[in-house]
Amino acid sequence: MAARESRIWTDIDFERDGKQTGFLRLPHSVHRSAYGWLPIPLVCLKNGSGPRLLLMAGNHGDEYEGQVALCKLIRGLEADAVRGRIIILPMANFPAAAAGRRTSPIDAGNLNRSFPGDPDGSPTAMIAHYIESVLMPLSDVLVDLHSGGSSLMYLPTAMMYRGDDPAEAARNREILEVFGAPHGLLFGRESEDRMSESAARRQGLTAVLTELGGSGTVTPAILALAERALRRVLAHFGALADRDTAPEATPTRLMEVAGADYYCHSPDDGLFEPFVELGDSVAAGQPAGAVHFPETPWREPSLATFERDGLVICKRIPGRTRRGDCLFHLASDLAVPG
Repeated sequence: MAARESRIWTDIDFERDGKQTGFLRLPHSVHRSAYGWLPIPLVCLKNGSGPRLLLMAGNHGDEYEGQVALCKLIRGLEADAVRGRIIILPMANFPAAAAGRRTSPIDAGNLNRSFPGDPDGSPTAMIAHYIESVLMPLSDVLVDLHSGGSSLMYLPTAMMYRGDDPAEAARNREILEVFGAPHGLLFGRESEDRMSESAARRQGLTAVLTELGGSGTVTPAILALAERALRRVLAHFGALADRDTAPEATPTRLMEVAGADYYCHSPDDGLFEPFVELGDSVAAGQPAGAVHFPETPWREPSLATFERDGLVICKRIPGRTRRGDCLFHLASDLAVPG
């Protein structure tokens, strides 16, 4: 059966030189607008042949750092400063990003659990299908900027697939060091096949992902880090005409998250009291926090404990929690390069 084409369309010509701004138009027929479309912002900068990069943010709508960083890059970058083509999608799941929510208010869709998508599905599935079937084949490199959103806070971190062979592993470690986040995570094939990174690998792209802060805010330090990192990555892949304009990287601590025991989850519904902070080193069996029960305040709290040693790289933000919510997750230093 032949692959079905996307119903999303755009006036942007991806083969034309210059800087083009516009929208992906996702057909959306609802009560107030019978023949309407959702306007997903899109920018294409092209200057001859060369590297092909897809820069994306707003995969989760409540993750703001990448959206702001890409807005600033769009305004500050012109086609004559580029080699090859850069496609920029700053609000990938537009309904979610416009609402400031992790998932779409239209269909409850989580874009980063929707690949490869469906051209005839819900809006989120249609967006996933367009990204994987149209934008990714036009690209060689994906940079998907995430953060902890409104429920989590991360130490600034870049992430990449570990690699299938020593050459790929060495190349990916180099890219993490070029990105220049304080922490660089390498992961294996345990990641879900519904995510953008897995979609990129299916399409033969090199994928760089991030977790840059979170807690529903944008901090000056993390935003500045993201802006510098984007310039370095563009320069590294040869997409900037003047590579010398990219700022120097700071050292990156290479780490890994290698299993379910790196995550600490809430044992109960209640109010979460953390016992540790981001950047703390912890040991297996150490108490991570308590969950209190204000409805029955005489009841002893439930304790959450860490299952392994590691560095606290991610922390839950809202005090109210439910059983199964992620409270923390850890990372450990990369044991064996590659």
